[in-house]
Amino acid sequence: MKDLTERFFEGDRRALARVLSRIESGRSVGREYMRNLYPRSGNAHTIGVTGGAGSGKSTLTGALAAEYRKRNYKVGIIAVDPSSPFSQGAILGDRIRMQSLILDPGVFVRSMASRGALGGLAPTIDDVIAAMDAFGFEYILIETVGAGQDEVEIAGSALTTILVNNPGTGDDIQAMKAGIIEVADILVVNKSDLPGADMLVSQLKALLSLAPSSEYEVPLISTIATQGEGMSELATAVDEHRKYLETSGMLEIRRKDDARHQILSIAQRMILENIRSGSSEAQIESLVEEVAKRVIDPHTAAAKMVADSVE
Repeated sequence: MKDLTERFFEGDRRALARVLSRIESGRSVGREYMRNLYPRSGNAHTIGVTGGAGSGKSTLTGALAAEYRKRNYKVGIIAVDPSSPFSQGAILGDRIRMQSLILDPGVFVRSMASRGALGGLAPTIDDVIAAMDAFGFEYILIETVGAGQDEVEIAGSALTTILVNNPGTGDDIQAMKAGIIEVADILVVNKSDLPGADMLVSQLKALLSLAPSSEYEVPLISTIATQGEGMSELATAVDEHRKYLETSGMLEIRRKDDARHQILSIAQRMILENIRSGSSEAQIESLVEEVAKRVIDPHTAAAKMVADSVE
């Protein structure tokens, strides 16, 4: 472990990849690496890229990373792909779509499977972000699965959240009012060369006008990510949001909220692990049978499992 950690801090990308694999495993060795790496994190600016499937998140993420490379920043990319509900594996197609960036020594792309997480993120995403932060990346881009409104989880892991929209979404604008649009720090209309882009911009502007007044106004930026258009404006908007967080005191608030979110999330996983390890398969099946036959309710069964695990 000591040798791998030393190579990690020396900037060895292979060491980074191996450390990330151990962290993602969720085992005790991964937690040991986190104890060593975490104190050196907290310097990178984390950017969440979210939006519906087909909005062009992957292309925009790659184009934004390329813009930061032009500015001579080191960029880490975490692309979360949907998992199979059976194997928990993933296609990890973003690694294929970002081939041009993978060869850049100033960019590191890490694909992760969501493993069924409803918020569009993998369970160990915060640990992976912290490790890439400790490695020295100045910007870390996190692209979520693309599950629609469920993706509000990204706001708990990123300091700046970009919501990507594209023309042709129809009634999706109405649906966005109820959830995900509230987490956006920057709104993007991608594929702005397509018919309906101007109408979408108008709809989003109208939606923003209904938001409560604030000292920070959410910018709306039009992009054509496939051509790199609008990336300079988007990178500038991210930096403006970062300055706002720093000068307003919101940066400290968000970091505390993020810390609270991480502690509670990890505690939940630990409790679940303890319950599973403290309950035999026969005990679980017995409770399953009783709930299925309506002999007891699921709450009573769950309470019994918790009680048995702490005895």
